[in-house]
Amino acid sequence: MSPLIGDLGAAEARVLFDSTVQRMLRAYPESPDVVTHDLHPDFYSTQFAQAFSEQQQIPILPVQHHHAHIAAICAEHGITQPVLGLALDGVGFGTDGQPWGGELLWVDGAEFERFGHLSTLALPGGDRAALEPWRMAAAALARLNRHDEIMPRYAGQPATATVASILMKNFNCPQTSSMGRLFDAAAGLLGVNLIQTQEAQAAIQLQQLAERHGSVPPLTGGYRITAENALDFSPTLSALIDCRDSNRDTAFAAALFHATLIAGLAEWVKTAAQHFQISTLALGGGCFHNTVLRQGLVRQLAADGFKLLGARQLPPDDRAISLGQAWVALQSKRL
Repeated sequence: MSPLIGDLGAAEARVLFDSTVQRMLRAYPESPDVVTHDLHPDFYSTQFAQAFSEQQQIPILPVQHHHAHIAAICAEHGITQPVLGLALDGVGFGTDGQPWGGELLWVDGAEFERFGHLSTLALPGGDRAALEPWRMAAAALARLNRHDEIMPRYAGQPATATVASILMKNFNCPQTSSMGRLFDAAAGLLGVNLIQTQEAQAAIQLQQLAERHGSVPPLTGGYRITAENALDFSPTLSALIDCRDSNRDTAFAAALFHATLIAGLAEWVKTAAQHFQISTLALGGGCFHNTVLRQGLVRQLAADGFKLLGARQLPPDDRAISLGQAWVALQSKRL
């Protein structure tokens, strides 16, 4: 693994990336026989991999982002048999070209199947929505058929009218299954965070509020699993609006949100386990930095008899993606 390079959107990081690759090539005597990359066509790393593959005349292997998250966990544990993978993070390019981020997968080395995903929410304004949780809250209101509440609730935001309009027209509103954006929607609905100044700020604030309040039972009827195995937390989002409107304690609402997520995810995983007859579950993605979510889910699933695999030497976030890609490449040689 190389040292952390940073956001490859920055020119300085790209220069460092290029020089790091060259340094690692000099450090290891064996020439690489495959190069892997993320599915996203616009990533610098993808473009680099394609050029490197052509230059070196070696095969290239694209690896879906969440497949790589689960593969990284498998690599750390030396797992080569099929597992279920619960990947919860911000966003990753899906095989359908849509932004994924709340995925339940069957993974067998170099192969994977998407069993289910979180019900999608719109990203009004695209990537801008990841920086402004109020936009995700507006998307949740539109999803709940409460579109007329967007303007009065977020009148203080300069783009409110535009966001309300594009949600109504479904213009520049890609649909995402991201767990990170679901956290943003919850934070925006509760007024906990409307504009993020650092990555995952809204989710961290919700976690801190939930920790302050302590455990609560999950919301009865707070989620549903559709016939297509989509996990829908719309009833919970509606309950958060009611909590705020009735001036309920925000910390209680944050705890309720976490408890219901845990209950819904656990039932969802059990559905997949019965379908595939697998009881080994790998947990990957940046959302597993959230100790309330992680510990609650681990307690629930361990009690249900699951063998749980988590990040150990590497964090569960995107810093482990390259390891997962390498693991998929290694397993693909065995097919």
